[in-house]
Amino acid sequence: MREIVLDTETTGFDPLTGHRVVEIGCVELFNHMATGEVFHTYLNPERDMPSEAEAVHGLSVTFLADKPLFPAIAEGLLTFIGESPIIAHNASFDMNFINAELRRAGKASLSMDRAIDTVGLARRKFPGAQASLDALCRRFQIDTSAREKHGALLDAKLLAQVYLELVGGREPGLALISSETAAIQTIAAERVVRAPRPHTASADELEAHKSFVASLKNAIWALEPTA
Repeated sequence: MREIVLDTETTGFDPLTGHRVVEIGCVELFNHMATGEVFHTYLNPERDMPSEAEAVHGLSVTFLADKPLFPAIAEGLLTFIGESPIIAHNASFDMNFINAELRRAGKASLSMDRAIDTVGLARRKFPGAQASLDALCRRFQIDTSAREKHGALLDAKLLAQVYLELVGGREPGLALISSETAAIQTIAAERVVRAPRPHTASADELEAHKSFVASLKNAIWALEPTA
C-alpha cells in the first residue's frame, strides 16, 4: 500500500485572498514505512512575504526569488503523488493550497476524498489532548531537535513518524523485511545422546510385586494362562 505524506509552507492562511505556496515536501510510504523517496521544492510565490509567515518558516522573498514557479513543477508533483492517498496534518489547509496552485496552472484538482487528516486521527485517538505536530511528536517521543523553524520536507518526515504511531505504532528496534528478500534461518541445536535407562525389574522388585499380588483376592496376575 503506497501513501504520500505531504506538507506545505505558504505566504499566509488563505489561497482565496492571494496567498501562495512557497515550499512543498512529500515523503513516500509503502506499507506504512518510509521508502526514502521524497519530492521537495521551494517556489517563487510571485508576491511579497508577510513578516508573520517568514517568522514561521524563515523563507524570504530574496531566498525564493530564483526558485521555480509552480507550473514548472506541477507535473513532477502530480507524478510523484500518483493515485496514492495523501496524508497531511490539517489536510484541508494543504489540499486547498495545492489545488489553488493546480487550478492556476491549468491542472485538475486533487480530490479531498484522497486525503487522510492526521489532526482528525489524533483527536479521535486522544480526545481533548493537543493535536499539533509538535505536541504529537512529544507524545510519541519523536526527535524534533533539527526543527528550528517549520519546513515542508522536515515536517513531512516528522508527520510520517507520527502517522505510523497513530495507526498502530511499532515496537522499538523492530526490523521489517519484505517477503521477497526475507530468508528463513534455521538453528540446529546440538542433540545430547544419553545412555538408555534400564527398564527390566530387579530381583527385589519382582519379589515385592509377587508379595503384593498374593495379598489380592482373585488377582488376575495369579491366574494360570489358558491355552
